[in-house]
Amino acid sequence: MRKPCFSETRGTGLPRKLPAILAALLFASCGFWEPNTAIVRTDRPEFAIYAEYFNSSQDEYRIETRYTASLTRELAGDGDNPDIVVGSWLKSASTRSLFKPLDYLLKKGIDGGAFYSRLLSLGKIDEKQYLLPVAFNIPALAFSGSNSHLLPGLFVISPGEIKEIGRAYDRESGGAFTQMGFSPFWNEEFIFVTATLFNTGFREAEPLAWDSAALEESIQYIHGWINDANASMENDFAFKYFFVPQAKLAISGRVLFCYLESSEFFTLAGEQQNSLDFRWIAGNDGTIPLVENTTYYGISKTARAKKAADAFTRWFFREDTQRLLLEESKRRGMSETLFGIGGGFSAMRIVTEQVFPRYYPGLLGHMPPEAALSPPNILPHNWMAIKRQVILPYLHDRTRGETAAADLNRRLADWFRINRNP
Repeated sequence: MRKPCFSETRGTGLPRKLPAILAALLFASCGFWEPNTAIVRTDRPEFAIYAEYFNSSQDEYRIETRYTASLTRELAGDGDNPDIVVGSWLKSASTRSLFKPLDYLLKKGIDGGAFYSRLLSLGKIDEKQYLLPVAFNIPALAFSGSNSHLLPGLFVISPGEIKEIGRAYDRESGGAFTQMGFSPFWNEEFIFVTATLFNTGFREAEPLAWDSAALEESIQYIHGWINDANASMENDFAFKYFFVPQAKLAISGRVLFCYLESSEFFTLAGEQQNSLDFRWIAGNDGTIPLVENTTYYGISKTARAKKAADAFTRWFFREDTQRLLLEESKRRGMSETLFGIGGGFSAMRIVTEQVFPRYYPGLLGHMPPEAALSPPNILPHNWMAIKRQVILPYLHDRTRGETAAADLNRRLADWFRINRNP
């Protein structure tokens, strides 16, 4: 006879010196009971709403969400283990070991062919699918719809075209610009995107790797772009007019272009969004780089509510489910502050290409082909802190010709010495 996994008190059948409620917990730990409520830990607030719809769609399982702005840091801590994790930077070496393979779901219940293939591949480790892509965003330049005739093409624009079209738009009077096309200095994210298009290739290493020659080439390109203009007049222009949001300056025609990511553009106030057109930023070969914070979905290898986690996963990664979520987001007014699915375009291709334009009419005629989309490399879990505090300041100094700009390797070493556990 199999021995119980706890000691019993003779004649009582109860664990020695333990109350009945603790005995129930011990039974659970022996594998006799599995909770029907799965915990989702996420940095995407939309998932609280998604859980609400799932819970109301059936009565067998429940989903509870726990929001955190510091997802990867909490995953590395000693808190309660979630069943499901949804967020950015899950592909880094410090977090991807927390998840179990999901190939069994792709064989039964989820169509792997429905995803953008390159996004799906990034969730693999040793040919096993540990993470499923949820959402992505694209860098763009917005401009007044009345200026659409100035731009070639239907949905992309390269840095070279931005430079030339922007320069032709500049107007000067009395030794000062009265209108300007665009300057890379207006948004340091644009400089980073340009470095990406030059194949700088920032990626996770120990702690970070990149192509130094490509980075230097991109810096010199931006520096030369600025030298072609009158830098002092450009600074005066920004000081005089940039107390107004750049999107409004573009609508008024004061500037031609403003940099926005897709999640920003499609959550602009309706009147502003209707007044603007946009182009995705692309390389000369048409490659469109995706923003680095692509959202992924994983099931913890220590998940307790396994059936509930599987049920929610199968439900979420369905076309009809995501259509419902987009419809409800619009009906409840959430789309005014939260874009798309999980804060971006759906990683399910048919949803983005066929369903999104129904709820975001501005996408009509602007949908890029799958082959053009270039996902980011795998980056460390603390990438955003590194980028904000090291990479962007470095690009700022170098593109402005700062002779005292420290070598990037040295800046990184100094940063990691100060931030041992960022």
